[in-house]
Amino acid sequence: MSTDLHTILRLSVPLIVRIGQRTMHMSEVVSLGPGAILELSKSVDEDLDLLVNNKPVARGSAVKVGENFGVRINAVGTAQDRVNAMKG
Repeated sequence: MSTDLHTILRLSVPLIVRIGQRTMHMSEVVSLGPGAILELSKSVDEDLDLLVNNKPVARGSAVKVGENFGVRINAVGTAQDRVNAMKG
């Protein structure tokens, strides 16, 4: 393995698990407070999106790991998709 590739593979990148998304008016965002509940368009049965650099690289489902949440990976994009996600 080349030194450049070895260095790249050791990089730490933020991984985001997106459970859903929603568009809101700024007035709604400003009025949010403790206890507010936001309904998302994604069903409980749908996979969660795993993003690197805001680009999808995999999909999974939520699981409980002890007292924490985890994600069971159900599908992974190609190696090229994952490399492309790490590009700036």
